[in-house]
Amino acid sequence: IGKPIIEKYRQKQVLLDNFFNNEIHSNTGLPFHYLWTDTAMSGFSQLGEIFTAKGADIQTLRSSPTAKNLKDASVYIIVDADTKEESRNPNFMTKNAADEIAKWVNKGGVLMIMANDFKNAELDSFNILAGKFGMQFNKDQIHPVTNRNWNMGASTNLPEIPLFTNVHKIYLKEVASIVCRGKSFPVFTEQNKVLMAACTYGKGYVFALGDPWIYNEYIGHWMLPADFDNTQAANNLVDILLKKSANRPIE
Repeated sequence: IGKPIIEKYRQKQVLLDNFFNNEIHSNTGLPFHYLWTDTAMSGFSQLGEIFTAKGADIQTLRSSPTAKNLKDASVYIIVDADTKEESRNPNFMTKNAADEIAKWVNKGGVLMIMANDFKNAELDSFNILAGKFGMQFNKDQIHPVTNRNWNMGASTNLPEIPLFTNVHKIYLKEVASIVCRGKSFPVFTEQNKVLMAACTYGKGYVFALGDPWIYNEYIGHWMLPADFDNTQAANNLVDILLKKSANRPIE
């Protein structure tokens, strides 16, 4: 899936949360949904392949973030925080956890937070973290899609930015929009709604999106028609995250 290995990223650890997102499959009894190890349509295995093809080391964090367990990470990804309906005992974002993450970003960490629409993700507590960087996920649903009417989730009027290099059409389904304040700024806006945002925070960087977006179902053409460019966008995004982390020292 990815490009040839880039040597300068070989030591970069990309850490994926499995604490705030900790759904258990009813049939297997194992964690699934937006994880490196999940190779079904619900997983992030193909995104993991893009990172590893570029030389990064993908790992999973199954506990609450602390200075100790974040210290080796260059990129930290949190996706789709659990609701009470998704988990018997969901781990909601707390002020202490958000403080730990913000301190890590301030020192040079690169954080990607990918929420979901309010029907499928817990946003009230998750916004404690987003608020650290001047962002807030709204309880709305942009791009509602009925059945497999793919073009209901299509975005084609894309800005000329690195994220969308060689990208002409992406699929974004039922996205929570974002309010930007302070140092945060829109990355992609559609009909006056911010769908992607970012923030430079100290020596670090934060990218935010109100949808898991590039998981297996929608990263390639497993389900998507061939005219969608989600895989190219995923490659571009991985490049951006790794380049932003290039100056982070290994502690």
